[in-house]
Amino acid sequence: YLKAYDAIRRLFAETPLARNMGYSPGHFSFNTTGGRCESCTGSGIQKIEMHFMADIFIRCPDCEGKRFKPQAMEIQYKGKNIHDVLNLTVDEASLFFDHVPSVLNKLLILRDVGLNYLRIGQPVNTLSGGEAQRLKIAGQLAAKPPRDVMYLMDEPTTGLHFQDVERLLNVLTRLVGLGNTVVVVEHNMDVIRHAEWVVDLGPEGGERGGRIVAEGTPEEVAQNPRSHTGGFLRKYFEEAVVG
Repeated sequence: YLKAYDAIRRLFAETPLARNMGYSPGHFSFNTTGGRCESCTGSGIQKIEMHFMADIFIRCPDCEGKRFKPQAMEIQYKGKNIHDVLNLTVDEASLFFDHVPSVLNKLLILRDVGLNYLRIGQPVNTLSGGEAQRLKIAGQLAAKPPRDVMYLMDEPTTGLHFQDVERLLNVLTRLVGLGNTVVVVEHNMDVIRHAEWVVDLGPEGGERGGRIVAEGTPEEVAQNPRSHTGGFLRKYFEEAVVG
C-alpha cells in the first residue's frame, strides 16, 4: 500500500555482494521469480488439499516459512537479510531506516495511524478490519494528499491504546483539513467528542433502533435526555472538567 518495500528492495540490490551477483530489486520480492522460494511462491506456507475435508496449510518445509531462497538471504543490509528486515515491526524498522527518508517517511505514516506494532512484511490478509481501514488511509496519505474524498470508517479505534487513538485522531483531522469528509461509526467517547457533528441512532440496537434520536455538536447531544450517547458524553465532559 505504501510502496516502502520498493525502496527497501533497491537498498538490498545496491549492496556490493548483490551487485556482484547481478541481483536486481526484483530478486528481493516474494511476488516475482528470482529470489523467492518457488516451492511456496513466496508465501511461506504450502497448501495440502484434503479432498473430503478442509485444506490444510503448513509452513513451507523448503524455506521454513522465510519466503526466500538461501541465496537471496545471503545478501545483508546493515547486518540483516531481507527476511530479517521484513520481520521488523514498524517501530523497529523506523529506527533501522532512520537514515533513509524514502522508507522512514512512509513508516512514520503507519505509526501515525496506530499500526506501529505490525511487521512490515505482514500479509495484508492477516489484518483485522480496523487495521485494514487504517492501512488504506496510510496508503492514501503516502501517495498524495487526497482531496474531496468521503471516508467511511467502522470503529477504526478498536483495540487501540489511548495514545494510538490520539495519533489516529490527528490523522483524521489532517484529512478533514485537506478538504475531505470523514464519517466514523464509533462508541469511543474520545473520538465522538472530536466530531464536528454527531448523529445518534437508536434508541436501542437491532430492530429496536435505526432511528435518529439526537444530532448536533457533541455538546448539544450531551444535553439531549433521550440519547444514550448523550448520557455518556455528558459524563465524559463532567469528568474532563473535574479532572
